[in-house]
Amino acid sequence: MADHIFIGGGAQDYGVAQTMLLDKANRHGLIAGATGTGKTVTLQIMAEEFSAAGVPVFLSDVKGDLSGLAAAGSADFKLHEAFTKRAKTIGLDLQYDSFPVTFWDLFGEKGHPIRATVAEMGPLLLARLMGLTDVQEGVLNVAFRVADEEGLPLLDLKDLQAMLVWVGQNAKELSLRYGNVASSSVGAIQRELLVLENQGGSALFGEPALDLSDMMGIRGGRGEINILAADQLMGSPRLYATFLLWLLSELFEELPEVGNPDKPKLVFFFDEAHLLFDDAPKVLVDKVEQVARLIRSKGVGVYFVTQNPGDIPDDVLGQLGNRVQHALRAFTAKDRKELKTAAETYRDNPAFDTAEAIQEVGTGEAVTSFLDRKGIPQVVERTLIRPPSSQLGPIDYAARKAVMNASAMAGKYDTPLDRESAHEMLAKKAEAAAKEAKAAEAEADEKEREFRNARRYDGGLNQSRSRSTSRKSSGGGFGGALASVVAKELKGTTGRRIVRGILGSLFKAR
Repeated sequence: MADHIFIGGGAQDYGVAQTMLLDKANRHGLIAGATGTGKTVTLQIMAEEFSAAGVPVFLSDVKGDLSGLAAAGSADFKLHEAFTKRAKTIGLDLQYDSFPVTFWDLFGEKGHPIRATVAEMGPLLLARLMGLTDVQEGVLNVAFRVADEEGLPLLDLKDLQAMLVWVGQNAKELSLRYGNVASSSVGAIQRELLVLENQGGSALFGEPALDLSDMMGIRGGRGEINILAADQLMGSPRLYATFLLWLLSELFEELPEVGNPDKPKLVFFFDEAHLLFDDAPKVLVDKVEQVARLIRSKGVGVYFVTQNPGDIPDDVLGQLGNRVQHALRAFTAKDRKELKTAAETYRDNPAFDTAEAIQEVGTGEAVTSFLDRKGIPQVVERTLIRPPSSQLGPIDYAARKAVMNASAMAGKYDTPLDRESAHEMLAKKAEAAAKEAKAAEAEADEKEREFRNARRYDGGLNQSRSRSTSRKSSGGGFGGALASVVAKELKGTTGRRIVRGILGSLFKAR
């Protein structure tokens, strides 16, 4: 079995094979270039090559073009002659073929539904998703902390909304324990949750939550290619970036250490990667850098796809050992500076000027550099990217549906579950507390009637009336009733400890 994947032909006359070693593929990578220079096709052929080598792949289909991986290319295709000529130039025996594909969609329309629980997402990523301030993020952390300690599962948005209601109604008591909890901050978070819900975010949260093993299948010796339909999702870019970052953090938390495997356990393509870092707080960028550095020991290779290498922070960019750089255009002084910076990240080739080559390469061409057997970047080469074996462009709706119906995931995630969680549990506590208060009030009224009728003297009347008055003064309805019950429970623990990972997702220790 080959120990590498074939990317294209380089050097003089494009006759020297440019390959990526499979045992270095978990050292991460970069696919960069201006719009229309061939990044999507490069992503497609790399997904094909990894799948053929038995490596599962996850990628997002931002433009709707990558569904063609599920269908074989054809000699009837208008570019067949050009593809055949290119294949001959680079020494490739082009065979058209399809690949095992599973379609996913947060909205459940163009793929199987994919969900996470609110608890798995964690406060850090949710704060990023909603654009919260530091103070508001602190209040969100309090809500998560209390939910963890009291065994109140946060599964969907209504659970988090109910938890925030309780936090707001008990802000005074919580402030003594966790620091200032302002009602205005709770209100601001609730408003952002409403915005998130209106953007379709409620479809992301709930159960059944995604089982990561369902993305790591092998069919007929080929790795499963998981395609996330992202054309609609891109309408909410922050939701898109946060979801992919959550998925990456879940892989980091759940997968075991494997050291340096012969080939990756999974390759993860992060398209439109600039969205991850745009306006991101430093703490989040630091977490991404930490995950990127550590996740390779879990056998996961992460490949960022973006227009310009400058979109990626230096600490992250420095970890991307395998690179495919399509053309960059230098129209402004800033463009020229970024072009020069991009060229300086490569190991020079005396045969050409790297900066000039990056400007000159045509569509389907790139300058490439991959790690050698010692993990050292090879000299940069001008490379003609190999043509894809699968269909270039999308498949139609009927073909997509056929793939979905034949998938092992058909039916597994289609029906959402709504088991008892924080929303229902808090409602029950409120109902029980209200009944208790009503019974106590009725008892006090009965004693007062007995006293007036002089049937008997009750020395505990004043105490009962005082107790009833105290309950009324603490606030009626949901807040007052619930506070009297749950405040007692805050003194105890649930008998389990919940630990949050690097990006806020959970794993449980008993």
